[in-house]
Amino acid sequence: MPTRTGQPYPPGVDGTLIGAAAAGLGVAVLTTPAGVSGAVFLLPVQLGLLGVPNPAATPTNLLYNVLATPGGLLRWARTGAVDARLAGRLAAAALPGVAAGAALRATVLSGRLAVLLMVGCVLAAMGAWLLITARASPPAREGDPAPAAVAVLAAGAGVVGGAYGIGGGSVIAPALVMMGVPVSRAAPAALATTLATSVAGIAMFEVLAVLGAGGGRPVAPVWDTGIALGLGGLAGTHAGAWLHGRAPERLLRAGLGGVALAVGLAHLVTAGG
Repeated sequence: MPTRTGQPYPPGVDGTLIGAAAAGLGVAVLTTPAGVSGAVFLLPVQLGLLGVPNPAATPTNLLYNVLATPGGLLRWARTGAVDARLAGRLAAAALPGVAAGAALRATVLSGRLAVLLMVGCVLAAMGAWLLITARASPPAREGDPAPAAVAVLAAGAGVVGGAYGIGGGSVIAPALVMMGVPVSRAAPAALATTLATSVAGIAMFEVLAVLGAGGGRPVAPVWDTGIALGLGGLAGTHAGAWLHGRAPERLLRAGLGGVALAVGLAHLVTAGG
């Protein structure tokens, strides 16, 4: 299994793995009780604090997903909450999008300005959604959204997930809820989709690395950092699950939403400066 050793990463990349594990742990503890994937907050942490190079931070984020999400998914599966039919439809539509998103990230979205805009837009949108749902959740309705709408949603989420490194679940879950799907169905299906698309995304970035994509920039995941993030996230999801019901969810969502919105807007302001 390759690590940073021998790869074209600059010397300053070698951030402490303890710091990466702590980041994964802390983010997961705070986001899990609010029903949000920690991966959406980790890309700027990697780029700004851990020194992971761009665009290798995206597949490293996907590696966090692969290690951190199974714990939560198993908890949902034990209760029978995973809608395998819905998850299968979402994953089938999202996988081509992830491949496209990874290719875009390694090429046209590899520059500093593109990263600032991408992080700003995703975090600002996530923050706005968290703040809205902290006040009142959208009403659930009977039945599923139209299959075409689900396919378009999943494909678009796959592109965003492959480019940003969130696998798509952080986009799919809120969109399904807005469509009227109960959170109890939307969250586990989105989490299952995230796991599938994250595995596919890592494979796609490895292929892109072999093909020499990235214009000299590293596009393969930084495996040791990703594993440290993921193991911290795995522990954090369990701790966050324990906190669920013991901490005020609406307050957590409002707090996370405010932070996400502020950080997202700061990235957009920097990009426009």
